[in-house]
Amino acid sequence: MILSIIIPAKNEEKQLPVLLASIKNQTFKDLEIIVADAKSTDKTREVVASLGGRVVEGGMPGPGRNRGAEAALGEILLFLDADVILVGDDFLEKTVAEFKVKKLCCAAPLSRTSSDIFLDRLYPKLWNIWIMIASHFSPCAGGWCIFATKAAHDKIKGFDEKIILGEDSDYSYRASRICKFGILKSAVVENSPRRLHKEGYLKVFLQVVGAGFNRFIMGRRDYQNKFNYKFDIYDKKDDKK
Repeated sequence: MILSIIIPAKNEEKQLPVLLASIKNQTFKDLEIIVADAKSTDKTREVVASLGGRVVEGGMPGPGRNRGAEAALGEILLFLDADVILVGDDFLEKTVAEFKVKKLCCAAPLSRTSSDIFLDRLYPKLWNIWIMIASHFSPCAGGWCIFATKAAHDKIKGFDEKIILGEDSDYSYRASRICKFGILKSAVVENSPRRLHKEGYLKVFLQVVGAGFNRFIMGRRDYQNKFNYKFDIYDKKDDKK
């Protein structure tokens, strides 16, 4: 098996069918789907089982991704958030091919949103600019979509489970120290703006910038969750946003 798709989730019965449908429609078929469930109280597990995925015990995003990777059979791991969508039926075909041609061990694609709200559209644009610039000196990736080889994941011992916010950038940075990191430009992933709507644009911005400053400028890791990051913050009314 070439690809293992790993999705940490908690109470995502509404979002997961959309993501899993975008995976099922892919022209690339040599894959498995693993959902690391963080003790959901809704029908997340039933939804995953009905759509052909496997469920493992999860937790916060970092530990959940690690548990999924431990169960994975693929040579390439793709970590996704539950509220993203793969854009185009050939997303996986293009990105896996690019990942292999460039001989990468860790990579992130560019992002977009379907929202027509200006600030919603601005965030992924700024993120794309940042990761392109940072790839030259301190590679970073968003946890909503990260490719990595299983070999590289195992060598760096996966995500640092002590880090609450910024574990994704820490992961990609450590991977880039042992092998080649890259930005995938052949396809894009669509992000949901629901965290921006729920927590507020400024708060999310300060969380991301603060975590980055704490990690890469000050050389410290966010072990105390000083940025008040929460995994499960959505009400039912937010599910389709």
